[in-house]
Amino acid sequence: MSESILVTGGAGFIGSHIVDALVAAGHTVAVLDNLSTGKRENVNPAATLYEMDLRDAPGVRRVVDEVRPAVISHQAALADVRASLADPATYAQVNVVGTLNLLEAARRTGATRKVIFASTGGAVYGNPAELPATERCPALPLDPYGTSKLACEYYLATYKHNYDIDHCILRYANVYGPRQDPFGEAGVVAIWTERMLHGKVAVINGSGDQQRDFCYVGDVARGNVLALTRGSGEIYNLGTGVSTAINQVYALLREITGYDGPEVHGPAKHGEVWRIYLNVDKAREGLGWEPQVPLREGLQLTMDYFR
Repeated sequence: MSESILVTGGAGFIGSHIVDALVAAGHTVAVLDNLSTGKRENVNPAATLYEMDLRDAPGVRRVVDEVRPAVISHQAALADVRASLADPATYAQVNVVGTLNLLEAARRTGATRKVIFASTGGAVYGNPAELPATERCPALPLDPYGTSKLACEYYLATYKHNYDIDHCILRYANVYGPRQDPFGEAGVVAIWTERMLHGKVAVINGSGDQQRDFCYVGDVARGNVLALTRGSGEIYNLGTGVSTAINQVYALLREITGYDGPEVHGPAKHGEVWRIYLNVDKAREGLGWEPQVPLREGLQLTMDYFR
């Protein structure tokens, strides 16, 4: 069944892939994005773009009133651990107050049955009590970014209880792939790929023994489409369940890009979790989702895009 869907952050890296998947599934899609990091050219031509900041409550209300989305896929956020440590107030304004503006608009308009929320498995758990981290792990974020996402999860539960707006929370692992910004602070795959292809030094922060769960963006987009009709009121990890050392990703990218520059290590970054990877059994059972793109294949697709 075709529905009207609003994707916040739909001009960004992950959001634009979700828009593509929703359009391919036959839905009518609108995008709300302030284009601070998103790009107009990322937006599927079949989608309608509203250039709007989530902090603009009246503006968000106007967009939601016009689109009357049955589902909101809420991807827009500031998402850099180190930047959140430097400016926690802005992270709270964009991520928490912005989400509240969206939820209030949905409540007042009355057309929205469900919100699909992009949370973070990489930051919400902190240093997890068990590995791979399950959704039962205590949420103990170590940075304002993770804290802001956790606050939004609680607000979603509050709105479901009081106003019957359903939700599905997706806690992403380290997502990578085409369209990721290679010039930001986050997104090591995009940063290294761009630098290696241009023969620039690709710096490893710290020893490189840190371990992460790298999930291809197309798999994440597919999870969002499945969440349209499944996972009522639930939280799901979207990852691979595989722990991969940063040095291993570096070595694979060297091989794929043909990079022959020196291996350079810089200082470790403050506030980062040492080791995190996600158990995805619950998503497999509840959403019918599992990752399909292996790391090497995903890195090759990413390199092909940047080349």
